[in-house]
Amino acid sequence: MTDSTAAPAPREAASGTGHGAHDAPDEADETNSADGKGGSDATDPAGEQPDVAAEPVEPSGPDRPYEPGVPYEPDGSRRPGRDRGAPRGSHRRGGPRTGPRPRTAVAAPLAIWALTRTALLLCVFKVFVVPGPDYTSDVSAIYQSWYGLLKSGVFPANDVTWQYPPAAALAILSPALLPFLDYATAFYVLACAADAAVLGLLLRASGRPGRRPGGAWCWIAGVTLLGPTAYARYDLMVTGVAVAALLACARRPRLAGALAAFGATLKIWPGLLLLGVRHGRETRTAWTAALITGAAVMCLFAATMPGALTFLGFQQSRGTEVESLGALVFHVARHFGWEGQVLLNYGSMEFVGPYVNLVSDAALLLTVLAFLWLLLWRLRAVRWTASTPADAALTAVLLFTTTSRVISPQYMIWLVGLAAVCLTLRASCQALPAGLVLAATGVTLMEFPPGFADVVASDWLGVLLMSVRNGLLVAASLLACVRLWRSTRPSGRRTGAYGTRTARTEPETDAPVTAEEAEAEPEAGADGVTSAASVRTSATAR
Repeated sequence: MTDSTAAPAPREAASGTGHGAHDAPDEADETNSADGKGGSDATDPAGEQPDVAAEPVEPSGPDRPYEPGVPYEPDGSRRPGRDRGAPRGSHRRGGPRTGPRPRTAVAAPLAIWALTRTALLLCVFKVFVVPGPDYTSDVSAIYQSWYGLLKSGVFPANDVTWQYPPAAALAILSPALLPFLDYATAFYVLACAADAAVLGLLLRASGRPGRRPGGAWCWIAGVTLLGPTAYARYDLMVTGVAVAALLACARRPRLAGALAAFGATLKIWPGLLLLGVRHGRETRTAWTAALITGAAVMCLFAATMPGALTFLGFQQSRGTEVESLGALVFHVARHFGWEGQVLLNYGSMEFVGPYVNLVSDAALLLTVLAFLWLLLWRLRAVRWTASTPADAALTAVLLFTTTSRVISPQYMIWLVGLAAVCLTLRASCQALPAGLVLAATGVTLMEFPPGFADVVASDWLGVLLMSVRNGLLVAASLLACVRLWRSTRPSGRRTGAYGTRTARTEPETDAPVTAEEAEAEPEAGADGVTSAASVRTSATAR
């Protein structure tokens, strides 16, 4: 009788190459088969099942053991988790792509961009004429008159309309790169090239993990909504430098600082881009590069071109422009007997009369208060994400634009560019303010050029347009401040692109924590922020 406690036979017996004790079960199988019974019913003399090799069957249902990385629920059903060997984060929305990007992801934005930009070029070339004042006069008259002076190595120090930092001379002189075209045509072509460069940067960034194509679509829509004014000012070139600086913040803070400083020497406002750089080494690196670059550019122009700093005096002398937030006071007051008028002053249409200086001073006070709030936010911020620099930049520029004494139509292109960067980053908390910026840009096109005469005359249509546009900017500014503050404070709630939601206390899946999750939600520390790793570990222990 076969000993039931004998050790299992070698594996070779399963393949028919073994000998000895396993020959008897094989003969029994043949005998049982001849009797009409299946071989699987045969038993050895001890009444036990023979040691027959078979494919291992994994337990299913509740008996299935938990294995990290295996995409199955405890009941045996397949979980939408990550398969072994798949890229980390590929099971999440917006995770790394496992294949090449679809052609439509690039082809569709490029096609829409080409169509809309063709329409803008036809407008600036006057094939199609937008009603209202001449929106190309800045290029054909003012810029071209500066071109001659700057080319001779002198800033237009006696021209009160020159209110720009010295590096703006590079933008004014840029049509010299296309000597075979007249000045205005070359400027529009270069503006279109800068537009294409910004789109290229956004599309390239959207293909990386944690990014999305919303920024490219925001840029396409925003420039289109602003109309031909976008190509008839050099602000689009400045915005291109700012977008490049923000996209470089995550990996190259030194480059980001240099680009932000260079942008500030083109038109002041890009100097606000570095407010949201993470504390510590990144701040030191970015700000040091910015100081060195800014000082070098300013010293170079001051040493080689007389009158490089005259723009500072002209900026201080500006009044309340008819499109600014404070101008709404005088638009309404004119209907109730206010004795004042609108004059061309320092290159823009400004109110002149009683109490104008008071409103201008109030606007400056609001700007100072906005700066103090930004300083307080930076001192109190404790949580940083990859989108914090862009979120802070949009908030800062929104505050300074809304409280400014002048809100020219081309200023909207600054906000559109920063909003596009925010919408490229999935972690951004500024999706709704970015939408309000796009809406304000569309209202700006109705105000200038078509409705500018109504604005200057303070007609009710002009007052309505200014109230809606500036109201959208105020709402976007306040909402951006609230979301920025919440996203960087230690709390049990987490702000995402579509609002604020409660942080998870239970794991969504049993998959092990990934590097992306660990980076997005750091370990709990003194600031009280709970990490995804600790949440998953505690849930597994339970």
